[in-house]
Amino acid sequence: MDWKLVNSEYLYKEPWLTLRRDICETPAGVLVNPYYVLEYPDWVCVMAVTENREVILIRQYRHAYGKVLLEIPGGVMDATDTSPEAAARRELLEETGFAFSHFYDLGVVSHNPSTSTNLTHMFLATGGKRVQEQALDENEEIEVLLKDVDEVGKMLKERQFLQSLHVSCLHYGLEKIKELRDAGQL
Repeated sequence: MDWKLVNSEYLYKEPWLTLRRDICETPAGVLVNPYYVLEYPDWVCVMAVTENREVILIRQYRHAYGKVLLEIPGGVMDATDTSPEAAARRELLEETGFAFSHFYDLGVVSHNPSTSTNLTHMFLATGGKRVQEQALDENEEIEVLLKDVDEVGKMLKERQFLQSLHVSCLHYGLEKIKELRDAGQL
């Protein structure tokens, strides 16, 4: 079922957006021309739980959508990040000022594998302590909110989160929290 790549041409190349036009051939010999692909670096997102068992949520403006959204911390993996976990730790520290003692890998998801190349690496972080002030990028304005784990579960059921990648992470994170609680580890 794999397609054969016949030709690939970059139409636009920037750090935040790269667009290429591919020509592909299906196993049945059908030529797909053009097929547009968006290349992005991988992303991370984290359901972060403090040592007081509060989930860190953030509120920030999302320009493409035109509104302030309730989300979880996360962002783009930098070329200097040694691993997805390192990127998650960096993003948490920058956006929230919190550092965490334990990280649990919740897997990866793709926001749209038909048009985009990147993955989002999801984590549950526990044992968070505030160790510094936020270190935001000049274009970031992020409000940090702390919510009880059960309240976040209720908010998720009430569809208060729009960002689909964050919704996935919260579902997997709540599942992992239940597993940890049942094992007496949280």
